[in-house]
Amino acid sequence: MLVNGIKMLQDAKKGKYAVPQFNINNLEWTKYILEECNSNNVPVILGVSEGAGKYMGGFKVVAKMVEGLMEELNINIDVCLHLDHGSSFEVCKRAIDSGFTSVMIDASKYELEENMRITKEVVDYAHERGVSVEAEVGHIGGSEDGVSNEVYHATVEDCVSLSMTGIDSIAPALGSVHGLYKGLPNLNFERMQIINETLAIPLVLHGGTGIPDADIKRAISCGISKININTELQIAWHNAVVEFVLNNKDVYDPRKVIGSGQDAMKKAISDKIKLFFNR
Repeated sequence: MLVNGIKMLQDAKKGKYAVPQFNINNLEWTKYILEECNSNNVPVILGVSEGAGKYMGGFKVVAKMVEGLMEELNINIDVCLHLDHGSSFEVCKRAIDSGFTSVMIDASKYELEENMRITKEVVDYAHERGVSVEAEVGHIGGSEDGVSNEVYHATVEDCVSLSMTGIDSIAPALGSVHGLYKGLPNLNFERMQIINETLAIPLVLHGGTGIPDADIKRAISCGISKININTELQIAWHNAVVEFVLNNKDVYDPRKVIGSGQDAMKKAISDKIKLFFNR
C-alpha cells in the first residue's frame, strides 16, 4: 500500500538495515522497481526529482501512475512516493497536494536558520496531511538535476538544530556525492555514528551509487536507515539497451528497446536489496 516513510524508516533504524530509495524516471522503471521489491517482499521508497516529475508530465501524473501500477500489478508491500530534493515550500506543497506520501525539503544551500525556517513550514503543512518529511544539512557533493555542490560535512550541532523542526528523517552531508565518484568515497563514519546516537530520527545516505559494499554495510551499522540509488540503475539500464540496439539495428519498437534494459536493471535492484537488508 502507499504509505508515508515514518514507520518503514523507524523499523529500519531499529532493525539495523536500510530501506532503498530507487528513483523513477518513467513508467517502465517504476514497474521494474515495484515488481522486484514486491517479489523480494521489502518496502521501497520511489524517489521523484523535480526534473523527473516534470519529464513524466507532472506530480499528479506520477502519483496516479504509481497508484495504477500498484493496483494492476497486485503490489502488496509498503510503498512510499517521495519527492527528492524539493527546492522550496511551494514545490513540496504541489507534491503533497498531488498525492505524494513523503517529501524532502532541501534548503541546505541556505544558512542554518533559514534552512530551519523553510523546513518547519514544510513540516507543518505535511504533517497535517499525514506526509513524512526529510531534510538535508551540510552540502552533499556532485550534481542533482543540474545543481552542483561542493561537499560540506554536517556538524552534530546542526543536525540537532534541524531535527527540532519536527522532521521525520535527516540527510546529513558526510562525504557522499550525487552521481559518479571521482576517486574513492570518503564517508565520515565516526560523525555518522555520533549523529545516529544523538538523534531519534533515522539517517539518510544520498549518493549511494559507487560506494563499496563494505562501506555501505558500515554505514548501515552506523545508523543509516535509507539509501538513495539512481545513477547505478541508469548505468545498468543504459548498458543493456546500448548492447541490444547494437545487436538489433532493425528493431524500432520502443517497447522492445526500453524493455531490453529490464533484466539488467532488476538485477541491480536485487543486488541492492540483498546488501541493504543483510540477506
